Amino acid sequence: MLGDYYFISGDIDQAVAEYGSLYHDHPKDLIVEKNYIQLLLLKNRVDEAEKINQAVLKSYPSDAEGLTYRGEIQMARGKPVDAVQTLQSVLSNNPSMPAGHYQLGLALAQTGDLERAAGEWRESIRLKPTIEAYRALALYELQKGDMKGMEQVGAGIIALEPGSPDGYAMRSLALMTQKQFAGAEQDARKAVELAPQSGAGYLEMGNLRFIQRQFSDAENWFKQALSRDPNMTDALQGLVNVYSFEKKPQEALAAAHQQIAISPNNSTFYDVLGSLYLNRQDYPNAVSALKKSVELNKTNTDAYLKLVRAQKAMGAVDDALATCVNGSRDNPREATFFMLAGSLDEQKQDLTSARKSYESALQIKPDDPLTSNNLAYVLLETRGNADIALPLAQTARRALPEVSNVADTLGWAFYQKGVYSSAISMLQEALKLSARNKEPDNPLYHYHLGMAYAAAGQPDKAKQQFERVLQIDPKYSDADEVRKQLRQLKL
Repeated sequence: MLGDYYFISGDIDQAVAEYGSLYHDHPKDLIVEKNYIQLLLLKNRVDEAEKINQAVLKSYPSDAEGLTYRGEIQMARGKPVDAVQTLQSVLSNNPSMPAGHYQLGLALAQTGDLERAAGEWRESIRLKPTIEAYRALALYELQKGDMKGMEQVGAGIIALEPGSPDGYAMRSLALMTQKQFAGAEQDARKAVELAPQSGAGYLEMGNLRFIQRQFSDAENWFKQALSRDPNMTDALQGLVNVYSFEKKPQEALAAAHQQIAISPNNSTFYDVLGSLYLNRQDYPNAVSALKKSVELNKTNTDAYLKLVRAQKAMGAVDDALATCVNGSRDNPREATFFMLAGSLDEQKQDLTSARKSYESALQIKPDDPLTSNNLAYVLLETRGNADIALPLAQTARRALPEVSNVADTLGWAFYQKGVYSSAISMLQEALKLSARNKEPDNPLYHYHLGMAYAAAGQPDKAKQQFERVLQIDPKYSDADEVRKQLRQLKL
């Protein structure tokens, strides 16, 4: 009971200590084992949790809670696909298990299947409303931009915990984004009234005043939020946004530095600072701040990706590649690191490495249009299998019909497959899209179209395209090849 009291009151360390002592004295008590596993997972002590859970499942192979913990452990190990299979098996035998649906939602979210994840969280709430499931669903609604859905989630939390500020703060944010300012302010002030020591209500008042362009009031509310919760990232970001909107970059930097001095181990604060330096094109200071951010939290993918940007902008391509490697190691389900590594490999003309990076990205995120396009183009440029490149280019084209270089890739794939009429049509489309999007005239598109015309037996049109390449850029990287093609034309 003492362990449960500490757990309910939020003192997880004391709860772990009590249950650790209980488990030492009663290692075969099933309730003690299960509660201790749950607490160990909350503290990310995965190895210890797994050892005890294996013992539980050895004695009770079909135990639903033990199998659910197995799914949690698989997620902690970076194996969400395995976790999905485990948890689906649990729910096939226990369809009315709220925790199973909640954990399955988390596993599906890790695989990128957010729609199904949201369905599992809604089912978990239907069976037994919990704050955890509501919070997960709220994050989904926020990412989706469904403010009506978020408003409903906030109302659900209010019904479940009417004395907590969280539901009111959440509903306030949903209402203000729907321009229902009176209701938003009422809920934000209610959050402040219920928990004046919490930063939640002050944050939403700051957000509301910012939207209403009452910047002085917004600044004051954000500062009050930070005074109550020095680690509140959204409040610091709100304060920085106020200063940035008012064109006070020095004040924005000072605010970030001041909060870091108060909370020096907050990874996201360094991320905010790094972003400010990035916006100022102060890349050395951006790199320094963002390195500190990922040092403090290796799962901060936002900081990792910004660090790659800063290093690339400095021309430190090898450093940027090394950051991609470290980022993918620490966040193995984040395809963007492999995608960025591929683009950096292309920049270095290392197309073999680029191909491997893009293939790794597609293993994590199949059918991603940008990665599909880039891999298709690398395959075509390295004389890889055009039969593989063509469907990849078609996948990209279906998803990104208005992007000129995607049309160019597909046209080049048709060319290498010997389907010259389709190649010409698609390459002409690439040039049209480029003009429509007001992009600089791209010599590569004209070169590809010239090659297609030449192969189709239309030398006059091929000549026009090759000559256009040299007009755009006399020092074009393949200028010698273009001149060679011009000499070989039979006019």
